[in-house]
Amino acid sequence: MLFGDCLFAQALTLAAGFPTTEVCRAVATATKTVCSGEILQTQHRRDFQFTGERYFKVLEMKTAELFALSCELSAFLSGGSVEQRSTLRQFGLAFGTAYQIYDDCVDLFGSESVAGKSLGTDLAKGKLTLPVLLLWERAAPVHRLQLEELVANWQTESLTAMLELLHNYDTLNASREVVNRYLERANELLTCLPASQGRQGLLGLTQYLKRQTGVLGGGA
Repeated sequence: MLFGDCLFAQALTLAAGFPTTEVCRAVATATKTVCSGEILQTQHRRDFQFTGERYFKVLEMKTAELFALSCELSAFLSGGSVEQRSTLRQFGLAFGTAYQIYDDCVDLFGSESVAGKSLGTDLAKGKLTLPVLLLWERAAPVHRLQLEELVANWQTESLTAMLELLHNYDTLNASREVVNRYLERANELLTCLPASQGRQGLLGLTQYLKRQTGVLGGGA
């Protein structure tokens, strides 16, 4: 937590070093948005009334906002037009959302060696991510009760039962489809930009994330 605070402080310090106040203002605004998203997510821990719409709103306010800020400021600092800045911001929102959904899936369907952490940490903190929300939408009443019990009394060993439920209702493939829709949107936005090495690099990022999403859970 403190390390994250230090990174934010460093970002503000670097932003303040530019001759224009626009960079510092954009970073400060994004920081406020991210913090607001974290508060919203915290307010809905273990809350199954936390709809998919709210979930995507949180993603937009947190991870996606940081990607959008990076893309928009890159365009601004390189002299891009207002339209290019807007396009790159929208690309960042789409790609950032796709990435966070992928990361949420890694926490359930990945391996600890790849994730670099114990699996199920989101559920241990009470965070309901897309696969779990899809499970809630699809589950029979008896399995909804089981899901509520698992989330309310989460233990490390609960992951086995959770994965069984998630697989039974095919939530991984459904989550993949959502990731790919956001990546398709990101690629569409890139076609609006002039051909350049930068555009090719961003396209390479979307292709890489699509491959990584495809191999989750032992997929092809």
